[in-house]
Amino acid sequence: MHTSFRLRRTLLSGLILGAAVLGAGAAMAQSNPPVRLVVGYAAGGPADQGARLFAAALGKALNATVVVDNKPGANATLAGNEVVRAKPDGTTLWFAASAAITVAPNIMKRMPFDPARDLTPIAPVARYYNMLVVNNSEPFTSTKELVSYAKAHPGKLSYGSSGVGSSNHVAAALFARQANVELNHIPYKGNAPAMTDTIGGQIDMLFDIISTASGYVHGGKVRAIAVGSPNRSTALPNVPTFRESGIAGLKDYEAGGWYGIYAPKALTPEVAQKLTAAVKHAVADPDLRKRYAELGYEQWNGTTEDLVSTAARERTQWASVLQGVTLD
Repeated sequence: MHTSFRLRRTLLSGLILGAAVLGAGAAMAQSNPPVRLVVGYAAGGPADQGARLFAAALGKALNATVVVDNKPGANATLAGNEVVRAKPDGTTLWFAASAAITVAPNIMKRMPFDPARDLTPIAPVARYYNMLVVNNSEPFTSTKELVSYAKAHPGKLSYGSSGVGSSNHVAAALFARQANVELNHIPYKGNAPAMTDTIGGQIDMLFDIISTASGYVHGGKVRAIAVGSPNRSTALPNVPTFRESGIAGLKDYEAGGWYGIYAPKALTPEVAQKLTAAVKHAVADPDLRKRYAELGYEQWNGTTEDLVSTAARERTQWASVLQGVTLD
């Protein structure tokens, strides 16, 4: 009886000690407050996918829990406004797609904030590029054939987009301008319905993001014409670039976008430096590099200054391309 009591006491002490150790470990793991990573698009889309992969890497870099918070709407500016109004303590960040930074200010009549003035740029994350896919029954198989057909049938070819000012809209607008062709824009409420109608033949083509379009190409649902990257994509190495077409107007064509991290405006320099270091560490994560490459993303190991200068240059570029385009 005495031995049994001592055994029970020893086991109980061990359990208490183990619980204390686990509790201390949990406390250490949560020593940094959780971070909210706001995304301006619905769950399941390419931006959400990119954000969730990045959140895992950033969590390791910050030794904190990073939670993705989807706030879709208004060309992703609802998410940006959420961050603009957040407490500037480094716990609320915007996983911003470039269209909200560089395109939306050019086409929105009532932009709720100025990205260049009302946010703290932290660091870039990744670049992505658009690719042109067409319905399988189209009578062209290359960029040169498509341009010839479009010039012979002005305004007949239609392309879809996920909305005015989206990356696939501006990619097509830039293509039409540089190739000197007339195309008919059909905006949709997302990439998925635009791709569905491309497959079904209701529209002729779509400048979709490589990460989402590649699966349809591999599955034979649509035909790939060209990619908007400077070099061929590792995700689709057999698909040429627009620059390879030999068309003079497309010799420097590039269409795509990027993801960058932004924080509220009044962030202290110390917090900004900590976040910049953490983002750069996350971007260099080998696991993230591998997953992004599989999706056709290119990790962008740039500086805060790179993010600022790129955003300013592209905002000016799209102002020229999208003259007269407005979004109420």
